[in-house]
Amino acid sequence: MAAASATLHLWDDELDYPDLADDIAIEARLALALTHEIKELDERIAVLFAHADPDGILPSVPGIGPILGAQILGRLGDPNRFTSLAAVRAFSGLVPRLDSSGVNGHHGGPTKAGDACLREALFMAAEHARRADPSLAAKYHRLMVTEGKHHNSALCHVATALLTRIAGCWRRGEHYILHDANGRPIDATQARAIIAERYAIPTEVRAARRTTHTRQRPLRSETDRRNKRSQRVPSTGPPGSQAMPSPP
Repeated sequence: MAAASATLHLWDDELDYPDLADDIAIEARLALALTHEIKELDERIAVLFAHADPDGILPSVPGIGPILGAQILGRLGDPNRFTSLAAVRAFSGLVPRLDSSGVNGHHGGPTKAGDACLREALFMAAEHARRADPSLAAKYHRLMVTEGKHHNSALCHVATALLTRIAGCWRRGEHYILHDANGRPIDATQARAIIAERYAIPTEVRAARRTTHTRQRPLRSETDRRNKRSQRVPSTGPPGSQAMPSPP
């Protein structure tokens, strides 16, 4: 309403309302057409997804619905084609990168060597799964509170664990089952109650983990910029001439 009032204040004398109505009608028709196409695509995806996963294993995973489930299965393919669960994780690119030199070595961030579309779906699913699965919530809580990980880093770890469980359930032909800390099966309501009681992230911790520290580059002076310029700048004078100093 504020934007409409400002528009009328600026253009009321020059606004052609019939033309404006025609423009709005065109935009509305385009929006309706796109909505219809998206609905048809969703229906086609649902049919293909049901054919690829007739047992409904992926929909049983917390945080995965028909859209993310189809995206994960479409990009991952049949998990049985991998020789091990480690190979499944490596395919996703969510495994840590090993930086080694001589006798020293340390693990860095994800390799990102796999399918980017798969990683995106797993990352989005992990955000929902950590709110529904107490074991994943405990992992996220430990990474954030105890180890001081950033939210995105902790979520990547959760996504890796979620992918491992998805592949494990698929290879065994079993549905995903929620468990409490003692390994007893629980339902979704009990799982959310456990997460709210034990694994809620304190507000101050979440605010601190979301703060990113960027290294500030020092500003270069004009003298430094001049020193960086090439010393082989071609002369604008005739060949053999040299630049003369300016008179005082």
